[in-house]
Amino acid sequence: MGRDISDEELRASVEADKLHPSRVAAAEALGIAVSTHKSRLQIAARRGMMGTAPVLEGFRISKTTAVTNKDGDVVREFIQQRPDAGDPFEVPPGHVVKGVSALLDPEGRELAKWVKTREGIDPLDAAQALKDAFSDWPGMAEPTPAPIAPAASLLTLLPCNDWHIGMHAWGLETEANWDLAIAEETIGRAVVDLVERTPSSGQAVVLGGGDLTHNDNSQNRTAKSGNALDVDGRYPKVVQTAGRLKVKTIDACLRRHDRVIVRILPGNHDEHTAVAIAYFLLAWYRNEPRVTVDIDPSLFWWHRFGKVLLGATHGHTVKIKDMAAIMAHRRAEDWGATKHRYVHGFHLHHSAKFATEGGGVISEIHQAPIPQDAWHFGAGFLSGRSLQAITYHAEHGEISRVRTAIMDADHVHS
Repeated sequence: MGRDISDEELRASVEADKLHPSRVAAAEALGIAVSTHKSRLQIAARRGMMGTAPVLEGFRISKTTAVTNKDGDVVREFIQQRPDAGDPFEVPPGHVVKGVSALLDPEGRELAKWVKTREGIDPLDAAQALKDAFSDWPGMAEPTPAPIAPAASLLTLLPCNDWHIGMHAWGLETEANWDLAIAEETIGRAVVDLVERTPSSGQAVVLGGGDLTHNDNSQNRTAKSGNALDVDGRYPKVVQTAGRLKVKTIDACLRRHDRVIVRILPGNHDEHTAVAIAYFLLAWYRNEPRVTVDIDPSLFWWHRFGKVLLGATHGHTVKIKDMAAIMAHRRAEDWGATKHRYVHGFHLHHSAKFATEGGGVISEIHQAPIPQDAWHFGAGFLSGRSLQAITYHAEHGEISRVRTAIMDADHVHS
């Protein structure tokens, strides 16, 4: 405000403040809000338009010096004043507040404050992107007829991990072309094929395993290290594609299974986008009683199904081999009531098992359905590509597994 206000407007507020008995009356006479009038007085004081009589509007006394005569009487006094505060702080566009530091005097009073920001995502931008993604759809989700006679004793888990929607790969560089259009068509087709081949279960869990999107904002860099990312399309387009794929996945599960639980775990690539997608799905399926969207913000997911205990985390903060101990400690009651325990991890993009039944928990890392980007291909990483669904019996644990391999048909040199 202080950068745009004119001296004439400031002088009007100073004169009105002298003429009227209260700030409210002065503001009414000027035809402005009381808060605007007070702000103008503070700016006028900083510009030296309110004299020097202590204490000036918007200032504070920072130092006093008194001169006395031989009898100890004060004959002259000097008062040093400093602005009490500057103009209201505005977060720079594209940034979010990540911390605040303060300088205090010995009595604990605040002398100065530093507001630290970082590049981030505006939740309203993500919400608008998701809204735009479904502008040509018939409307919000309506109840879908349930499948005939699903097995109540079965739960089917569908890990949807490391989809990295938005990643770009050039065939001449990585032996595979990949972009938004290829990702939506390839992953969407594979998910539908996978779900259609699973046993019709009383429960299905669509588990977002983290890194749903490759970039978390328009900066196209990783949040922690600032590494540049190969991204196809603007960030809103990435969010739109991710939202459509999640809806396609859940709708496929509704056709095959009775009740669907949705949980979107955040990863190191989608810390903010994962939250936006989860709340979008909560709104999208609000009229579908067979869908439950779990919006727990934790990095961990736990679920008990009869004598089966399931757990998951993306894997960027906790190593999967440590998850068994975390499960035993944090879910002690569920641990004691179950016989079959499984932990699922992601992040590494390749398949691995870290424990046997002898340790009480089978811990597994899942493959991703995407090819490698230029950095990982150049670093020599190797991993297969697949999606899979695992079906558990409430009494007997895992009883079947369906896998859809992502074949190399998309490998082209152009």
